[in-house]
Amino acid sequence: MLKWLRQLGTRKAGDAGGRDGGTRVLRPRFAVVRGKYDAAQTTHENRRHWANADHLSANAAANVDVRRILRSRARYEVANNSYARGIVATLANYIVGTGPRLQMLTDDPEANRLVEKEFSRWAKAIGLAHKLRTMRVGQCESGECFGLLTSNPRITAPVQLDLRLIEADQVASPWPMPRSDANVVDGIVFDEFGNPVAYTILRRHPGDNTAFRNGSTDFDVMPIESVIHLYRAERPGQSRGIPEITPALPLFAMLRRYTLAVLGAAEQAALPSGVIYTDAPADAEAAGVEPMDTVEMDRGTWLTMPYGWKINQVRAEQPTTVYGDFKHEVINEIARCLEIPLNVALGNSAQMNYASGRLDHQAFFKKIRIDQAYLGDVVLDRVFSAWLNEAVLIEGYLPQSLRTRDAEFPHQWFWDGFEHVDPAKEANAQAMRLASNTTTLALEYAKQGLDWESELRQRGRELALLRELGLTAEQVAPAAARNDDTEDEGDVTEDEDARAAA
Repeated sequence: MLKWLRQLGTRKAGDAGGRDGGTRVLRPRFAVVRGKYDAAQTTHENRRHWANADHLSANAAANVDVRRILRSRARYEVANNSYARGIVATLANYIVGTGPRLQMLTDDPEANRLVEKEFSRWAKAIGLAHKLRTMRVGQCESGECFGLLTSNPRITAPVQLDLRLIEADQVASPWPMPRSDANVVDGIVFDEFGNPVAYTILRRHPGDNTAFRNGSTDFDVMPIESVIHLYRAERPGQSRGIPEITPALPLFAMLRRYTLAVLGAAEQAALPSGVIYTDAPADAEAAGVEPMDTVEMDRGTWLTMPYGWKINQVRAEQPTTVYGDFKHEVINEIARCLEIPLNVALGNSAQMNYASGRLDHQAFFKKIRIDQAYLGDVVLDRVFSAWLNEAVLIEGYLPQSLRTRDAEFPHQWFWDGFEHVDPAKEANAQAMRLASNTTTLALEYAKQGLDWESELRQRGRELALLRELGLTAEQVAPAAARNDDTEDEGDVTEDEDARAAA
């Protein structure tokens, strides 16, 4: 192979017109190719479109002023736009649902059940599920949400840990800044390795009426162990979040303006309004009429016009036939940045069939599982670790096997499952998977957001009670419903005829 390459690169001088019968090496000649990207060209047609493109870093692009404007506009739109409000609330409800449930995976079953029971009791006492939904709404409309792990003596549970939510506006560098520090990014203090170590939290919300009364800018520096920061980093090095509905804000505004314009035009056309005009020359009888003058007219009346004058009523041309289609397209574009299907964003599946709706939901459910895992890693694991550290301090509260501070015990989080459209088909598929050993009870129960150990214990108690009462599972099972889609009520099979004859 190497010999062939050397012969390719050399040839005799006689063949090449050389002298003295020697050989010479042919040096390769490289052609310079000048390529370019059309998107990198600035032309007369696209220069205005790319006028706002910049080279800013993630933190510089999402600076304090930019995030303040985006937060205020996003909150305004969510508060006044029914579609924005519904989309944000639906997303939080799908992700959090009725709240997460803890399952301990240690080798001590009794300790696992005790911790699961007590943590569920504490989570209900502080309203953990509701706070998680609020955090998810804040991440969507404000870009981020902070949770402060504090002590609350009014919690009706042995562990008096509490999760106090803080809006993004309240985590900020104090003003005026005493000194500039490259390791501080708008209220977050980083170490030399880029890890957040502390947060500067204002004691009052900047939007409060009494926030800066008498020049008050009091703040507290909280360590990382006490603060939970929920946000989504879109770029490397991004330290603060921006609202998830940021790309949709212009579309939300456009949608409301268009709806109000169509409504105004339709109302104007529905009223008894029109234009009075004449075909006479301008210097004739019409010369004494004031242009753009208005004439009041009662509803439900017919008018007689002078000779040569006519009245033309305003035509009702709104809404147009494409009004609904245009709104659907805009809402579809809005929902895309949140990865929500159109029928979920609309709250209406009238124009969709079962197959397309289920196909769209597959990607949506994948997003929900990712968000749930992220909530578990960022929020729930931190909360559970802090709860364990507080519970250890209570004498005799936890089993001895779990009485270790700052220890990490194996566990997992269960979320609400998704109901299948056809439960019968799903049950049959589940039975086939279990029979073929391609799934487990733990996995099948987890799909429904249930703990398989708790459910099996409950089922065991039910069967024991049935035996105690002298009943069998077949006696209490409901009769299988007939499928009216495949069999008419008047049809009788041969077996039924035989049984009737007997």
